[in-house]
Amino acid sequence: MKMRLSKLLTMSIFASAGIAAILPAQTVRDSGGVPDVRLNLPSTITPTAQRGGPMIHRATAIINGYVVTATDVDQRLGLIVFANGGKISDQERARLRTQILSNIIDETLQIQEAKANDIEVSKREIDATYANVAARFKQTPAQMSNFLKQNGSSERSLRRQIEGEIAWSRLLNRRVSPNINVSDEEVKSTVKRLLETKGTTKYRYAEIFLSATPETAGVAMENAQRIMSQLRSGGDFCTLAQQFSESTTSARCGDGGWVRPSQLPTELGSALPTMQIGQIAGPIAVGGGVSILHLVDTQQVLGADPRDTIMTLRQLSITFPKDLNEAQAKARFDGFAAATKSMGGCGGSENIAKQFNGEIVDSERAALRELQIPAALQSILLGLQVGQATPPFGSREEGARVLIVCGRDEPRAADLPNDEDLRDRLQQERVNRRAQVYLRDLRRDAVIDYR
Repeated sequence: MKMRLSKLLTMSIFASAGIAAILPAQTVRDSGGVPDVRLNLPSTITPTAQRGGPMIHRATAIINGYVVTATDVDQRLGLIVFANGGKISDQERARLRTQILSNIIDETLQIQEAKANDIEVSKREIDATYANVAARFKQTPAQMSNFLKQNGSSERSLRRQIEGEIAWSRLLNRRVSPNINVSDEEVKSTVKRLLETKGTTKYRYAEIFLSATPETAGVAMENAQRIMSQLRSGGDFCTLAQQFSESTTSARCGDGGWVRPSQLPTELGSALPTMQIGQIAGPIAVGGGVSILHLVDTQQVLGADPRDTIMTLRQLSITFPKDLNEAQAKARFDGFAAATKSMGGCGGSENIAKQFNGEIVDSERAALRELQIPAALQSILLGLQVGQATPPFGSREEGARVLIVCGRDEPRAADLPNDEDLRDRLQQERVNRRAQVYLRDLRRDAVIDYR
């Protein structure tokens, strides 16, 4: 059996989040205005915070007149829970709601500020983005709406988040970007630094940033620790960055692009070189808040990076029938290992697949770093030539497999970025910093009534 895959391992996911309402206490009075001590309470009490049902429309906060209900918040929480495989305790959900409400408030302020500047996001734009999100899950928009409902969220909730991201981006392009200029001297200085650092390592990172003042630093650190706990339990970094990060990179899953450590705050720049690809570190206290770092990738500056080697790989895998005992399973594994060691390259894999009733999967021709292969396995592949295969790996439950190198082109040294690309990158960095200040000012001037 043979089929094509665009990548050996890929996954993308998105999400939203929420908070519960607290109802004000009410006093029941009789016709004489005297408190009635005969409360006539039911025998079974269900605290307000525990009442279920997806259609409870209690006001949680009013932001400059816009009402956010408990339903809005719970629907945002639904996909966060889904993204974490449902592995969030009731206590943790309650804690999450506080941070999630803050994010919905920021989103509302962004939409309101955009409208105040005559920026409207059309239904057609939201429809197009919603359809793109659905396509990521290989669903139609209608199927996506059912999917959201089944996971405790809603189409309306996701559309609101989409509107916020588009509105804020357009507002920054109008109000912030035109006021930022990058001079020719700054571009030349950047080129000079690149040449001086040629051969050194640069890092691609993602970040979840929670802003804080000296008074709120403790709360921000606690929230960051809770996010770290979710990440350690298998939570999706992209989902959590989109929902919780207060950086303008949140819409891009927190992706901060390629940097040298010196380009980041000292606390973050010193952490990156100590991390392994895929590792997450934090919480890290930085100026203005707290950060959680994810090291996505590394690369040599203007150098030939081994992981840029272009490869075409073939995966040959077999399974172990459940009725095999341990000795029989070991014999099947050993036979597979011996056969793949002398199969004679990708051409011989067809015979091995027939012999062991195996399956063949081909990757696209791509740089090794783009094939989503664990770092340890990448190191083995870099030492192989065309026609050679890795040792078998896997387990009895998952089956055994090998990767065969069917094609290989050595990497070339990277070209120096052109002036226009450098100018765009420098400008975007400054836009991100200004955007954080802009949002801080909107929070400060807003009238927010918590219920």
